[in-house]
Amino acid sequence: MTPSSITARKRHSACTHVGLVRKMNEDSILVRPELDLWAVSDGMGGHAGGDYASQAVVDALARLSPDLQPAEVMHEARNALQAAHLQIATETARRGAGMIGATVVLLVLADEHFMCLWAGDSRLYRLRDGAIEMISTDHSVVGELVEQGYISWEEAETHPRANEITRAVGVGDDLEIDKRRGTIQPGDRFLLCSDGLSRYAGADVLHRLLSERPIETVADDLLQVALAGEASDNISVIVVDV
Repeated sequence: MTPSSITARKRHSACTHVGLVRKMNEDSILVRPELDLWAVSDGMGGHAGGDYASQAVVDALARLSPDLQPAEVMHEARNALQAAHLQIATETARRGAGMIGATVVLLVLADEHFMCLWAGDSRLYRLRDGAIEMISTDHSVVGELVEQGYISWEEAETHPRANEITRAVGVGDDLEIDKRRGTIQPGDRFLLCSDGLSRYAGADVLHRLLSERPIETVADDLLQVALAGEASDNISVIVVDV
């Protein structure tokens, strides 16, 4: 299959939900199929603060020119996240109290490759040839414990420090963004999500639904799993098929 035919055959479904406990949705999602770019951002900082931060992240990405070439999208997306970081930090200083910020996970598909940028614990998974893989790694206290081999991802979900993020847009002097790049193949299915899904849906559940459900319903099917788990957090889901 040529790169042009891969580019022409991408489909997605997406949804975001306030959940069953919180009054405001502090998640924001972005779908830009003309750039083959998708993003999930999970705000933190409580009422108005988290909402402001996640919206600042997706607004910065939404301002990217639709005329960018595939090779330019990732570079400009990184610049947009740095601009959002400065905007959020400035707003935090203006308010003079509390700290606001946002996680972000971003997927770009360009020719025969995928590129992922992320900061925080929003995640990117890939289903390929019947196997599921977590592409990103959590920038969190428990994520570091998992990476060091002290606990499993299953144990991390119930760890008392599970909500402690070590990296976020708008937090700290400098924003450090992780990047991962790889090839794409026909049949690949990518999942971007906030922790409002991942804390209720383990790898087995994600594997089953991503394997079985059609693109038209899979995002909502995953959302329903979180809602069935009493969904104490906001939930955001984007599924992209190649």
